[in-house]
Amino acid sequence: MIDSQLKAQIDPARLPEHVAIIMDGNGRWAKQQGHLRVFGHKHGVRAVRSAIETAAELGIGYLTLYAFSTENWNRPQLEINALMELLVNTIEKETPTFMLNGIRLQTIGNTSQLPSNCQKTLEETVEKTKGNNRMTLILALSYSGRWDIIEAVRKIGQRVQQGELSPQDIDESVLNSALNTSAYPNPDLLIRTSGEQRISNFLLWEIAYSEIHFTPVLWPDFGVEDFCNALLDFQSRERRFGKTGEQIQTP
Repeated sequence: MIDSQLKAQIDPARLPEHVAIIMDGNGRWAKQQGHLRVFGHKHGVRAVRSAIETAAELGIGYLTLYAFSTENWNRPQLEINALMELLVNTIEKETPTFMLNGIRLQTIGNTSQLPSNCQKTLEETVEKTKGNNRMTLILALSYSGRWDIIEAVRKIGQRVQQGELSPQDIDESVLNSALNTSAYPNPDLLIRTSGEQRISNFLLWEIAYSEIHFTPVLWPDFGVEDFCNALLDFQSRERRFGKTGEQIQTP
């Protein structure tokens, strides 16, 4: 639940339609507590739940969470196994809440690389929640922006090879339609926690005109107030999309 005074500061008419979050800092948070990285991932689930609830309460239509990148497969196997188990347990536990609150679950990424039990759990929840329309929660799993662009180029190349498409007809809309994210609007706001100021191969095509909010807060500590502060930062900016400020202000 969002504090009423804080909520009153947010203009509901200027909310981002789509918020994407790079959830960073679980490992450092755990280290500060004197525990293994897995401890941080487990506590990060609370921040995930908080972000979902906050976005849904405010009326944000799409929330994308960078849960596991293609590069994360290079981590120690023990950590990977723990993350996969945590993913399954969390999805199973949260599915009734998704149904109660009208949240539709979707995924982007090479999910065929995930363990079979993870794939099964995700597929079941995606199917069960497909009729929900309050908010779409998108989990980026075994995902990277470069991987997605390469896959899109391959799809387009096949269309050209089969004579369905001429190279001269390839434009932004063609590439957009071949991406994993084709069914969703581009993020208006990208949030990264933990103080790191980089994109880490996330939604590289889609965030061309996203506002980016960096916060030093480690992900397990990222709460309602932090999310709202990111939204207030977003609403304080003038989004020009390559135009001048005068052009934007002209009716």
